[in-house]
Amino acid sequence: MAAPWTDVPPQHGRRYVVTGATSGIGLVTAQVLVRRGAEVVLAVRNPDKGAEAASTMTGPGRAVVEQLELSDLSSVRACARRITERFDGVDVLVNNAGVLGVPRRDSVDGHEVHLATNHLGHHALSLLLLPTLRDRVVVVSSTAHRHGHLDLDDLAWERRRYGVHHAYAASKLANLLFLGELQRRLTAAGSTLRAVGAHPGTTATAITSGSGNPVATAVGAFGHKLFGMPSWRGALPSLYAATLDLPGNSYVGPDGPGEMFGWPVLVGRSREASDPALAAECWRVSEELTGVGWPLSPR
Repeated sequence: MAAPWTDVPPQHGRRYVVTGATSGIGLVTAQVLVRRGAEVVLAVRNPDKGAEAASTMTGPGRAVVEQLELSDLSSVRACARRITERFDGVDVLVNNAGVLGVPRRDSVDGHEVHLATNHLGHHALSLLLLPTLRDRVVVVSSTAHRHGHLDLDDLAWERRRYGVHHAYAASKLANLLFLGELQRRLTAAGSTLRAVGAHPGTTATAITSGSGNPVATAVGAFGHKLFGMPSWRGALPSLYAATLDLPGNSYVGPDGPGEMFGWPVLVGRSREASDPALAAECWRVSEELTGVGWPLSPR
């Protein structure tokens, strides 16, 4: 296993946007960044919970709150517009928020809710903020991507039997396809921006709390608590990816067996997640579904 890494470098003068920063690894990521001197925009569904989370963040940096509902593309556009108007630039966007185990339903835009929240909302937010970014986009995925299959002809699960964990895994696969294609496009545009990824392994968070099923929520929470790392450990791959000088398209995860626990190192991904043709097609479909296209001109 790798040597323990907890030494997040100073972040004075840097500005971050972290989605889903009211609990779990998003909360810890934001807390650490503020402690190290960064200004952190907490892009969260519930502004009251955002303000409560911001009150726990102490240090030379500061936390501010913006409302964001990732499954609602009008909210994504409004949030991106407010951030662009409010700030003179953003160094790092951390696409952290996610849902798991949500019963079958569509978003307000008519997209399956795991895909809408975990992938499409972040796709749109990233591209809308890209012109104002100065450093990188961090894409938080999951080891579940290895079990995911992305059927671009049936994203609504109309012809396949729906399963919440299958839908979640597919959305996490989409995250990594987005990561690879984003870096390819940045390179082709001659941009110095980079896209990097991370996953938290098995971490004790409240991600199953939106299942609507109290038994599933309780079992998920118990399992994560029993086998998972604490949130501060699960946040380390995200912090590693967000603050260290890594090549574009790097992917960071725990170094333990099955990448379930351990200290952050560069890790691999599935063959499907590395498929450039699938990544390009996923991007094309995502542009159609979100109405948000590539904002940078080729060099």
